[in-house]
Amino acid sequence: MKTVNLLLCLLVVVLSGCASAPAKKDLSAFNAAAPRSILVVPAINKSLDVDAPNYLLSTLTVPLAEKGFYVFPVNTAKFVLEQEGYYEGEQIHRQPPETLAKLFGADAVLYVTINRWDAQYAILAATVTVEFDYRMVGKDGTEIWQAKQRMQYSPQNNNSGGSPLALLIAAAINAAITRAAPNYLPLTQQANRQVFVLGPNAIPNGPYRKVEQ
Repeated sequence: MKTVNLLLCLLVVVLSGCASAPAKKDLSAFNAAAPRSILVVPAINKSLDVDAPNYLLSTLTVPLAEKGFYVFPVNTAKFVLEQEGYYEGEQIHRQPPETLAKLFGADAVLYVTINRWDAQYAILAATVTVEFDYRMVGKDGTEIWQAKQRMQYSPQNNNSGGSPLALLIAAAINAAITRAAPNYLPLTQQANRQVFVLGPNAIPNGPYRKVEQ
C-alpha cells in the first residue's frame, strides 16, 4: 500500500511540476484603471534574432481585441513612434508611459520583453523556445498588470506508433526541418493567448467584449 501511495505521489509531482497551482494575482489596479484602449509598443529584444520583435508585435493585437479592448494598429503606432524619434524597444521602454499614452490618447501601454526566441538542436532532436515578460501600465504611469510566459515545442515528441527505425527517421526529418526554418509564431500566439485569455491571471474583459449568444 505504501508503494502504491508513493507511486501516486511521484505521478502527482511529475504532472504538477513539483508546484501547486499559481495563486491568482490581484487585478484591482487593472479594474481601477478600467482601460478601454491599449497601445502596444515595440518589444525589448534579448534574443539573437533581429526579426523577433516584429513577429511578436504582429501577434499581440488579436488576443487583446478578443478580450474586448481597442488596440491601436501596431504598424501605425510603430511608424508614429519613429516619427517622434523612438526607434528601438529599449529606448521606447525608457520613456515615461504617460508621454506615450498621451501621444495616442491611450488608456494603457503594453510593454513586452523577449527573453528567449531560439531553437536548440541535437542530431535527432530540436526544441523551439519562446519566453516573454509582459507589463501593462496605465496612462497615469501606474503598473496595472504583469505576467511571464514560456512555451516550448519539440516536434519529435509528437511521433507515436510505428517501428523504431521509422520513428528514428521521422525524428531526424522533423529536426532537420525545424533547424532549417523554426516556426516561432504558433508558440508566440499560444503564449499570448495563455496570458491574456486563458491563464489564471488573464486580464479582465474589456468594454468591447462580444458576448456569445
